[in-house]
Amino acid sequence: MAVELTAVLLLAGEIALRGPELLEPRSWIVVAALLVAAALHAELSLGAERMRRRIADTRYIDLSSVWTFAAALVLPAALAAATVVALYTHLYFRVFRPAGTPPHRQLYSTSTVVLAVYLVAMLRGLTGVGDDYASVAGAATLAGCLLAYTLTNTLLVVAVIRLSQPRSSFLAILAGGEIALELATLSLGALVAVVVLPDHWPLVVLLVPLLLLLEQTTLVRQLEDKANTDPKTGLLNADAWRARATRLLAGARRDRVAAGVLILDLDHFKDVNDRHGHLVGDAVLASMAEVLTGEVRGADVVGRFGGEEFVVAMGTMKQDPAAGATAVHEMCERIRRRVESLSVDVPSPTGDVRIDRLSVSVGAAVAPGAGTELDRLLAAADEALYTAKRAGRNRVRVRANGAGQAGPAR
Repeated sequence: MAVELTAVLLLAGEIALRGPELLEPRSWIVVAALLVAAALHAELSLGAERMRRRIADTRYIDLSSVWTFAAALVLPAALAAATVVALYTHLYFRVFRPAGTPPHRQLYSTSTVVLAVYLVAMLRGLTGVGDDYASVAGAATLAGCLLAYTLTNTLLVVAVIRLSQPRSSFLAILAGGEIALELATLSLGALVAVVVLPDHWPLVVLLVPLLLLLEQTTLVRQLEDKANTDPKTGLLNADAWRARATRLLAGARRDRVAAGVLILDLDHFKDVNDRHGHLVGDAVLASMAEVLTGEVRGADVVGRFGGEEFVVAMGTMKQDPAAGATAVHEMCERIRRRVESLSVDVPSPTGDVRIDRLSVSVGAAVAPGAGTELDRLLAAADEALYTAKRAGRNRVRVRANGAGQAGPAR
């Protein structure tokens, strides 16, 4: 509400103070050109935008910032803000409401863009470049405006998502917002403002086909990511993990270095589901996924095979096979200890539920001693996993060169 109130006060105050200056015909021609192009863009991309909005996991990036950032760069702040309000109102009724977005979210998003527009106007006023960005000072101002617009809009949106989802990660939300796509869209907006609008504003509609192509490409990638992701944990699903693990092991064979495959199974997970319900069980699975992604290296591949079973592929370890087996064992032990100390708090209307005293059994196989192909390594790791379970669970067994290596006695 503070963000929305600030946006309203800024707009109302400028209209009251600079009302007559806002009636200049050329500015209104630019406003009309931007709104016509934005409406054409929105109507031609309805299907893709509704789907992108529906499948967005964290922060959704729409391509309308091409038009709003261009408006911020060449128009008085009040007219640019009015352009934002008109554009986002149209988007709400045509894209966001059919996709299930509540009105208050759209109002907040609109307000953050209005604040970004006013920050850009402030920078333009401080540097005195107006709408002439051809000089060195103008180019520097343009870069500063792009940065200010991005940070204002992004941080306000990410912050409110983080506040409404206490278990979420600020960095995960930020990364999930496709920063590269946002910067590319704003760069196109800058080109529109600098090259098209000053003297060739009718040509602004030629940008629409490029945006449609960009949306289709982004949608295809989002759908691929969705198809490859396990919805409960955010890890790779079984098919996607198998494909990437196969490539990782092929690289290890090519480089003639050790590699490893881990299978991890949460002990007595069925008891958690039976006693507390599947929602609590899902929270435990998500916490297990966080442990895994926090412990593995950046190049390792983590996935969920189904149920309470997880898999990790460790590849291209620059070590001989014996040292590779040690590295795999150390990784397994770190994960086992983290799970053992894990405590999962799940909010509930009848009282919060805390799940602790968890444990995981881990079976691992090391290439090339236990095999070089993925299926062979999975079979060896699976055999090691059942050895760990038969030994009393909460244990690590690593199979290398056909022999098991146990974790510390418990």
